[in-house]
Amino acid sequence: MLGAVGCAAEAADVPQRADLPRRLTHAEEMLVDRAREALIEKCMAETGFTYRPVPVASLAERKMGGYVLDDVTWARRHGYGTRLSEGLADVQRNDPNHAYARGLPKAERIRYSKTLDGDPSGGMLTAELPAGGTVRTPRDSCVAEAKGELYGDFPAFFHAEKAATGLVPLYAPEILKDRRFVNAREEWASCMSKRGHDFADPAAVRERLPQLTHGVSRDKAHVIEVELAVDEAECATKETALVRTARALETEYVDGLDEYRDELTDYRRMQHGALKRARELCAEYACVPGR
Repeated sequence: MLGAVGCAAEAADVPQRADLPRRLTHAEEMLVDRAREALIEKCMAETGFTYRPVPVASLAERKMGGYVLDDVTWARRHGYGTRLSEGLADVQRNDPNHAYARGLPKAERIRYSKTLDGDPSGGMLTAELPAGGTVRTPRDSCVAEAKGELYGDFPAFFHAEKAATGLVPLYAPEILKDRRFVNAREEWASCMSKRGHDFADPAAVRERLPQLTHGVSRDKAHVIEVELAVDEAECATKETALVRTARALETEYVDGLDEYRDELTDYRRMQHGALKRARELCAEYACVPGR
């Protein structure tokens, strides 16, 4: 289920459709990401720079986000993922590639950045988003080259990806207004109320969480977060039909987006091609593990 109306259980684009290739699992996405990092390292080395592959997001981190928690076990361990987010921030802050780049002479530091991420003056790709607007990215860079090698055609993948992952604004508002969803959400709120929590919807929990944990120790804050997250997940999965309803409605509404079927098909097809190449690459090279 997607971030706006669902949970982050096992995919990052849209619900399953019978006429589409299946979505990659989180573990498969990790393998593709690991291969991408290995290819970036290779590309940077060919231009005379050192690049250390960044540990890719873990399975637990990939379950963060979403409208409502749907995994009680995950909630019992991670709450709403606050500590996971802190760990991710630490990884980004301590990325050795940042220190390496800062240690280069200015001219080489600029060349490093352009080699890694691209230079707008070298040409840009532009993709239209389903909900309106556009997004741009440099046509040439080591990141682009790595994705091109994995997905077969970087410009085609860029356009398909932005379409496939940009559909939520087209249907999420309708789901949130759907009477079937509203009924399920109200049942969830009633379940939470019986457990001593006064929240109209899961978004209200996340909004109030900082206030609920303010002024207490880090360990106590985690206990509060976990207890609340477990109650949310149990009410959403075991006590009410909120998760089941959201998933069913999301599939129903996405099935109506026929104008994007080609983009969705291309996106999934290229993902599976990338997975095949990632398996071959990581069998040959030691791809960096996830966190």
